[in-house]
Amino acid sequence: MRRRLLVAALVLAAAAPAAFAEERSPAERQTLVALAYVLGESHAIRQLCNGVGDQYWRTRMRDLIAAEQPDAPFSRRLSDSFNDGFVAGQQAYTACDERAKREAARAAAKGRELAVTLSGSVADDAPTR
Repeated sequence: MRRRLLVAALVLAAAAPAAFAEERSPAERQTLVALAYVLGESHAIRQLCNGVGDQYWRTRMRDLIAAEQPDAPFSRRLSDSFNDGFVAGQQAYTACDERAKREAARAAAKGRELAVTLSGSVADDAPTR
């Protein structure tokens, strides 16, 4: 259930029009950086539990970057944040145990919170009819 909510929230955040991606406020950009970190951390834990062939969260990160269409420096910042989260997850969790699963759930909740924040920003800026 939590994964579905996170995925749904991520899809909502990624659904922002490309023109809007270039107009993100500094706070929204920081939220995207934080989301990238959480996705990286989640990717590390998911690979730990499912094997290195599991690319679920890496694919979602690529989708996010494709939807946002950031300029080169911000794209690098997002990628770096994802990679930092991935390394942190690898270093903190070496077995797919209950502790890792609890962290995966915590990361999912944080990711959902960040994605909802971003989707709210998109909705707030949407033109009214």
